[in-house]
Amino acid sequence: MLSKVLTDALDLVEAAVRDAPEDGTASDDVIANVLVRRREPFQAEEVATSPALTSVHTPIADCASYDLLRGGRAAA
Repeated sequence: MLSKVLTDALDLVEAAVRDAPEDGTASDDVIANVLVRRREPFQAEEVATSPALTSVHTPIADCASYDLLRGGRAAA
């Protein structure tokens, strides 16, 4: 578990060990899971896209077209 100190601060690892379940199931995997859940959520970087990739046609929900593809096996 000491290897987690390289990616997480020592005080965070100590807190995770302290807060891990005390019923005998506190393994390295449980402590690593506690550390992962306490990290701030990943903020995805916004990606600029070309206007050429904008959809020209608005999608239309047409579930009946799937029944046509299935032929006579379509559910009624």
